Amino acid sequence: MTIFLLSLGFLFCIAGIIGSFLPVLPGPPISWLGFLIMYFTPEIDLSITFLLVTFGVATLIFILDYIVPVLGTKRYGGSKFGVYGTSIGLVVGLFFPPFGIIIGPFVGAFLGEMIFNKSNSKMAFRSAWGSFLGFLASTFMKFITALVFTGMYIYKLIEFRDFIF
Repeated sequence: MTIFLLSLGFLFCIAGIIGSFLPVLPGPPISWLGFLIMYFTPEIDLSITFLLVTFGVATLIFILDYIVPVLGTKRYGGSKFGVYGTSIGLVVGLFFPPFGIIIGPFVGAFLGEMIFNKSNSKMAFRSAWGSFLGFLASTFMKFITALVFTGMYIYKLIEFRDFIF
């Protein structure tokens, strides 16, 4: 049962890394679920403090994931339509990997500004650029957090290898 739980927890960590790039999966919270599963494994001594701190980090990153692209768009003069366009462009871009995930948010923000805000192309491009930078920053934050969580998970596995195997 221990091996099953630890394998399941590790799969959650990997899903968290993947979720860093997919808008439908919240990466760091999914990675954190790996720690929660590990906590219930009797052979591994995982403190409640560790669990609460990592939960706080995952929650903070989850909240920032929604704030950072908006700040990027607003910083560069965009509107809420640029933010909506970024999200729609990301979802559409998922169907055109690997470049669709990168180009989709930019094109979505640009079209959102052009169509709904009736911006000139220079202003729409500036807004799209800000939205794109916000998206990249947010994705980078999620990816690094999920990667660190996975590294910590592996470290804990190595630390308690004698009790597990």
